[in-house]
Amino acid sequence: MSDSESTPSSSPPPSSCSSPTPPQTPPNLHQNSADPAALWLVQKYGGTSVGKFAVKIAEEIVPSYLDQHKLAIVCSARSGSTKALGTTNLLLRAAAEALQRNTPPATPGSNTPLTQTSPKPLARHGRAESFMVARDGTTGTGDGSPPRGLPPSSLSLAGKDQQKGLEDSRPASPSPLTISQTPLARTRSSSSPRSGSPSPFSSLSMSSMTRLAGPSSFSNTPNGNNIAPFNGTVDLLRQEHMTAARSAVRDTELLKELEGEIDRDCEKLRSFLFASQIIEEISPRSKDNIVGVGERLACKIVAAALRDQGIDAEYVSLENVVPDMEDADADVLRSGGGTLDQAFYDRVAKAVGERIKQCGTRVPVITGFFGPVPGSLLQQVGRGYTDLLAALAAVGLQASELQIWKEVDGIFTADPRKVPTARLIPIISPDEAAELTYYGSEVVHPFTMEQVIRRKIPIRIKNVMNPRGGGTVIHPNPDMDGASSLLAEGDATAAASSAYVNPLDLFNDLADPSGMESAYPQRKVPTAVTIKERIIVLNVNSNRKSVSHGFFAGIFGTLDRFGVVVDLISTSEVHVSMAIEDGLGKRTLDKLLKELEKSGSVSLHHDMAILSLVGKQMRNMVGIAGRMFTTLAEGNVNIEMISQGASEINISCVIEGRDAVKALNLIHQSCLQIRPEGALGRVGPWLF
Repeated sequence: MSDSESTPSSSPPPSSCSSPTPPQTPPNLHQNSADPAALWLVQKYGGTSVGKFAVKIAEEIVPSYLDQHKLAIVCSARSGSTKALGTTNLLLRAAAEALQRNTPPATPGSNTPLTQTSPKPLARHGRAESFMVARDGTTGTGDGSPPRGLPPSSLSLAGKDQQKGLEDSRPASPSPLTISQTPLARTRSSSSPRSGSPSPFSSLSMSSMTRLAGPSSFSNTPNGNNIAPFNGTVDLLRQEHMTAARSAVRDTELLKELEGEIDRDCEKLRSFLFASQIIEEISPRSKDNIVGVGERLACKIVAAALRDQGIDAEYVSLENVVPDMEDADADVLRSGGGTLDQAFYDRVAKAVGERIKQCGTRVPVITGFFGPVPGSLLQQVGRGYTDLLAALAAVGLQASELQIWKEVDGIFTADPRKVPTARLIPIISPDEAAELTYYGSEVVHPFTMEQVIRRKIPIRIKNVMNPRGGGTVIHPNPDMDGASSLLAEGDATAAASSAYVNPLDLFNDLADPSGMESAYPQRKVPTAVTIKERIIVLNVNSNRKSVSHGFFAGIFGTLDRFGVVVDLISTSEVHVSMAIEDGLGKRTLDKLLKELEKSGSVSLHHDMAILSLVGKQMRNMVGIAGRMFTTLAEGNVNIEMISQGASEINISCVIEGRDAVKALNLIHQSCLQIRPEGALGRVGPWLF
């Protein structure tokens, strides 16, 4: 470790992501272990955790793991003070507003360079500077220079002595909050226009907009705020992140640099939306890029907060990881071809792992958005793509564990907000976790479990508000010895969690008094019960104008055209009952019903709920279904529909929504044998 009088020419810590003139790391920053035998640990933080607990993550959680692991951090876009102010919601709103046509996007003028004045000039040091986007896509103040008051380059958090190098005409050296020009990126820089780009928006320059819109320019009107309706949304997004930055970072120089990065990203977003307004189109992949801004802003704030707490963090953007993959069909991927099969995921995992390892001993803070994929990331994966990226990072790094940090202690036997006696489940199988996710419990994105479990990497659900709690482990083989060791690790720090239940203590209490081994692996009881509300039940009776297979084909073809996902289904030769989520909208639902009426008579039931009993030990269990339905009947809960999956680890039924909470508590008490006694309830005698 160098002393405090080291000169800027002293050797920095080794990092393969450095350029020929790497930045110096101050000697007092905490780093990942340089020991090649140290195991990687991937932590993924959700939007609420990043939005409300960024300081706690930087002050308490991350430092506690650095001594024993190499740490990689993945962040979702931060949530806002309200759901409507969440970053992803704001970005999707801005994308929709860019296509609104209530105001012309610009006024044709003389054949002069294309410029746009930002509707809200940034004020710095008492000066208000107008952003303009030039024909080549650069931002400046009109004379070709960078906007005054902003850093001349991307955010650098390694100290002032790096800034000199960033101001030179030579290529800037990477910094903790810049996308490093990795060897992987440099090898494709000549063929990929996006390689090394600090933003997905850089690839669409204003010169491209000029070619699309014709040789015209747009005058800067005094009433600039009315040019585009998305300007107000972008300003709101900027303000939300500025406020978050000021609450997370205390160092003034670091904060100034971070604010400059937020300004820069928001202005690039504004330019991209302006281009979309001109061409009157936002493709699915363009929408992916717009939504990806949220992860970029969140990661920069978290990286700055870590740096502010003395941790050598580096912002790592993976938006180019797919185009940069050394593969013969990378051009096909960029053009939107190909498929998201397992071979694609394996290649992405390898590329992500290589990119992260190039950060050396720095702590990488990684964007959950990983760039253009075949088709569209939102359409192919959905908004849970950050969980998927965390899983791919864990696979690429061969991590010992993937931690997903939420605002709950883990997975419970029921929703603790609705069932006071719900208990924390210390360990659960992937199949059980997937069923709970599908039927209402927000556990883990299914793609996440599929990727890590096939590589035998356990997932641990942790509480950002209670970091000492043991959490819940999703283990590939929950009955094996390896699972017990993971539970022991959690038990060592779980005392702080009042809701934590040691599984060995729990089931040893139920063991045969004759001295037999714990019944934990063999005890056949359900694992959890969950409820999914806001459900519609569609009943279709055949008009007998077609044979049964034609009747089913017509129904499912109609559902496919409307993009309707069926949660539960029950069929006979001439009748189909389906439970679907109540989220279609009245107009779409009316059109769907009209189409279904071509196959037969249709009835509709609103305000229903799906009650599901889940447990791996329920396979071939005799009597559990009878106990479940008898309990509901004794509680005067009417059952509209019954279904059991082929996996035999769940039994589901549809009930009226008004009975949801009552039914949940009845089944939790009867089938899981947890009585409403004491703070945590009581485990009753063996059921079977």
